[in-house]
Amino acid sequence: MLKYPNGKPYKPKSTTSNANPIQKNKDFSFGNRGKTLEDEINETNAYYLSRQIAIIHKKPVPIQIVKVEYPKRSAAVIREAYFRTPSTTDYNGVWNGYYIDFEAKETESKTSFPLKNVHEHQITHMKNVTSQQGIAFTIVRFSKLDRYFLLPFSVLYDAWCNMKNGGRKSIPIDTFEEKSYEIIPGYNPRIDYINAIKKLISNGE
Repeated sequence: MLKYPNGKPYKPKSTTSNANPIQKNKDFSFGNRGKTLEDEINETNAYYLSRQIAIIHKKPVPIQIVKVEYPKRSAAVIREAYFRTPSTTDYNGVWNGYYIDFEAKETESKTSFPLKNVHEHQITHMKNVTSQQGIAFTIVRFSKLDRYFLLPFSVLYDAWCNMKNGGRKSIPIDTFEEKSYEIIPGYNPRIDYINAIKKLISNGE
């Protein structure tokens, strides 16, 4: 069993659904059916690396193992473990001299992105990154719409502060369309977020 630093058990998101799989994926291209946003970003990062466009990797999550059983001499089974520290963001690396740090999020909502999907320590981390002139953002996938957006940290931070002050607890899709950068999925790379970063930089964000 994996546990967070506060002792609460870690429950991974279910990858199964009672929905008809054909109906669920009707808007996806055949080659990308069933793939998560993480899968698509990992493939994109591999494409960038193979062509020396950028060096960006998924961050490893440090785990403290506390209980291991050996049902066989050649096999070990982890029975209990803890995340050593809360995770920061999903990805980081370097592109064209810029430090890149970002989170990847998915939502099934067609109208807004719930801020409950973001954690306080992630906001603090991205704020620290931008204060050092790094580029921080969140890639958000509206899965039922098959739409992808690069959400600048400045927009996320404004929404977060507004929520803390009693405002709405989500970012409407209208805000994404007005203040973020939509990423049109392609074949290779699937999620060309570097192109969106170029637009972000040219706009001084």
